[in-house]
Amino acid sequence: MQSNYFVWNINPVAFDLGTIHLPFPIAIWGLVAAFIFMYLGYEKLVPDDLPANKEPDIEAWKTWGLIIGSLVLGQLIFAVLPSPKITQIGPIEPRWYGFLFASSFIVGFWLTRRMFEHANRPVEEVDQLLTYMIIATVIGARLGHVIFYDLMYYLRHPFEIIAIWHGGLASHGAAIGIIIAMYLFAKKRKDMSFLWLADRVVIVVAIAGAFIRMGNFCNSEIVGKPTDVPWAIIFPRARVPHPGLPRHPSMLYEAILCILAFAILWYIYKKYKNSPPEGSLFGTFMIFVFGGRFFLEFFKEQQAHFATGILNMGQWLSIPLVIAGLWLLIKKVDWSKPSPVKTKASET
Repeated sequence: MQSNYFVWNINPVAFDLGTIHLPFPIAIWGLVAAFIFMYLGYEKLVPDDLPANKEPDIEAWKTWGLIIGSLVLGQLIFAVLPSPKITQIGPIEPRWYGFLFASSFIVGFWLTRRMFEHANRPVEEVDQLLTYMIIATVIGARLGHVIFYDLMYYLRHPFEIIAIWHGGLASHGAAIGIIIAMYLFAKKRKDMSFLWLADRVVIVVAIAGAFIRMGNFCNSEIVGKPTDVPWAIIFPRARVPHPGLPRHPSMLYEAILCILAFAILWYIYKKYKNSPPEGSLFGTFMIFVFGGRFFLEFFKEQQAHFATGILNMGQWLSIPLVIAGLWLLIKKVDWSKPSPVKTKASET
C-alpha cells in the first residue's frame, strides 16, 4: 500500500566542503563580545551631526582596526573568563534550507527596494532595513522556539540557545521579532510611520515564508500527521515516530498559503497604485496567514510536547495575531484613503 505514495528522501545537504581545523580554540562568548564592541565602536565613529539618510564616510583603516581590535579583545577577555570554545569549523555542509533561507532575503531585498523607489524614499534605507530584518528574524525565530516550544530543555542547557546550527526556529517568534524591528526602524525616521513600513515588509515576509517552508520540505521537518490522502508523502528522514508512514506534506500547505498571501497583498498594493491605505496590508497579512496557519496546524505533528490540549502551541500563538489583524482593519484602516507618502508612477 505504501509503495503507491511518493517517497521524499532527498539529502538536505547540497554538497560537502569538509572540515576546517582552527590553529587555536576560539571562545564563543568572545565572538559575542566582539560584535558588541564593534557596534559600540561604530557608534563612536559616526559623527553626531550626520543627516539621517546619509551614510557615514569612515576611513577603511578605522573600520578594519575596529573589526580586528574587537575580535582580539573579545578573545583576550574570555581567555580568562570561562566560555565554551570551538576548535574546528565544520564539517562545512551547505544545505538546501540555507540556500532557500538566503534566497528569501535576496528576493525580499529586491522587492523592498522597488517599493521604496515607488515611494521616492532613499534606497540606502533598504540596506539598513535588511540588517534589521536579518537580525530580528534569526533572533526572534530562535528565541521563539526556545520559549514557546522547549523552554525547560534550554533552561537545563543554556549554551544550546545559541546553537542555531542544531535546528529550531519558530515562525511566530520571527513574526514578533520583525514587528519589534519595524517599530524601532520607523521610530528613527520622522517621515515614516510604523504601519506604512509594515504594509510593505509583510509582502516580503509572505514570499519569504514560502521559501523557508520549501526549505523545511528539503529537511523533511515540520511534517504532517499520518494520512491516506492521494497526495500523502513518506518522509523516511523525518524525526517522528513511524517515519515510514505516508503523511500530510504540511510544509507544502504552508508554502502555498504564503504564496496566496503574497498574491493577495501584491494585488491590493498595485490596486491602490503602490499606495495602499495604511495598515491594510499588515492587517490582511495577519488575518490570512495566521488564520490559515491556525487551521493547517490540525494537519501537523505536535511541535511542543507539553501542549497536548485541543489546540497546539502554534494555534494558541496564532489567535492573538489574527485578533490584532481584525482590530487593525476594523478600527484603524480607512480604505478610501491611500497612504499619505508621496509615490511615483512605477510598475514592476
